[in-house]
Amino acid sequence: MNHEEIQSILQKEANAILNIPITDQYEKAIDLIVDYVHVKRGKLVISGMGKAGQIGQNMATTFCSTGTPAIFLHPSEAQHGDLGILQDNDLLLLMTNSGKTREIIELIALARGMYPNISIIVITGNKDSILAQEADVFLLTGNPAEVCPLDLTPTTSTTVMTVMGDILVVGTMTRIGFSAVEYAKRHHGGYLGDKSRSAGCK
Repeated sequence: MNHEEIQSILQKEANAILNIPITDQYEKAIDLIVDYVHVKRGKLVISGMGKAGQIGQNMATTFCSTGTPAIFLHPSEAQHGDLGILQDNDLLLLMTNSGKTREIIELIALARGMYPNISIIVITGNKDSILAQEADVFLLTGNPAEVCPLDLTPTTSTTVMTVMGDILVVGTMTRIGFSAVEYAKRHHGGYLGDKSRSAGCK
């Protein structure tokens, strides 16, 4: 792969990020996260299938490390007992680029079978999908074309989802006033632990 081809991929990924629709849904999503996790003392339950699920796992750990308890729930394992992690004061964040992922659609039905009024945030590239319609808050990816030459492998779509997760994490951190002192309590080892403890002493 030559320099021009690499530059083209970088440009397409960067453009996709810059074209993420900016709406008041982000503020509403952060409102829900703060209300359910920091006021009602529930947790953020994140789910996605395949590559979107891997992004969801990373998002859950990032939320945890920045003061917002979160867990990843695999949508298939949810059908085999793991749905029991869900409590009535929890909030669901579901990720699917197509908005048609069968396991995620089924997860909504299963979750509402336990808690009919559970609130749901959806990240999707399909504003007309069932999932977008079922959500209390839906965040659109902008449905970018994948940089995969087959336009099949989740590449650009997962890059965008990662950035959207970062927006929610940073927005929530700001809202709750998360400090370096609190960060240090969650990071006892490694470079970040040392850095956060040093920052907290200033």
